[in-house]
Amino acid sequence: MMTGVRLDNITVVLNRPRYPENIGAAARALCNMGMRRLVVVSPEKCDLTRVLRLATHAAIEVVEQMGCFDDLMEALAPFGYVIGTTARQGRERQFVMHPQQAAEHLVSISQENEVALLFGPEDRGLTNEELRLCHHLVTIPTDQFSSLNLAQAVMVMCYEIFKTGRPEPKHQTPRLATRIELDGMYDQVKDLLVRIDYILPDNPDYWMNKLRRFFTRLQLRAGEVSMIRGICRQIDWYAGKCYRDGASGTEAPKTYSPPE
Repeated sequence: MMTGVRLDNITVVLNRPRYPENIGAAARALCNMGMRRLVVVSPEKCDLTRVLRLATHAAIEVVEQMGCFDDLMEALAPFGYVIGTTARQGRERQFVMHPQQAAEHLVSISQENEVALLFGPEDRGLTNEELRLCHHLVTIPTDQFSSLNLAQAVMVMCYEIFKTGRPEPKHQTPRLATRIELDGMYDQVKDLLVRIDYILPDNPDYWMNKLRRFFTRLQLRAGEVSMIRGICRQIDWYAGKCYRDGASGTEAPKTYSPPE
């Protein structure tokens, strides 16, 4: 059984968020990823109507149960481990992890400890003083424009944490064609291509080697080999019928039925 981050020990802490819509969208992101614990600290505006508009009905419970504080240190007091998010680099921010690294780091810590994911305000992020309250920092990689929407950043972090408890999807490979099935197809294709003068009969294997390499890259399945051989049989029948109709002076019909 795969052990991931203990989600009920994870709390997202939004420090001084400016827009109620981002609080609601963050609550929805938590709900999407199986988390329920949200704390806001000194929000600039906390209009619940606007919060719930972005939270949607699915995350109403997260909003109703979220904690509200006026002081960050008081909000972080119960937590044994704090991960802070930052988009900027500097002397105070030299050692940062990527979201996936942070999530893996939290697997063992979260089993017996309360963990806070700390996000700063939308316009400035966390201050150096606030970052000193964190055990580790994490930066979400971006292109040239490094500033993410607050709710987007919450979703990225929650997604990486959620993934730690999900098993890798099993990739089932359908049955590949056996050697005897492939060789039968190659013989049939070679015979047909020689007969229509696509490859020279004096050295057909030279050209067939190119086709073999092409089909080998495709890793043909048994059903695909059967389909190719069926196409070859239909082409062979059609060519023969056209020849016989031409020899007898019969006009070839526009449509043909496959041979029985």
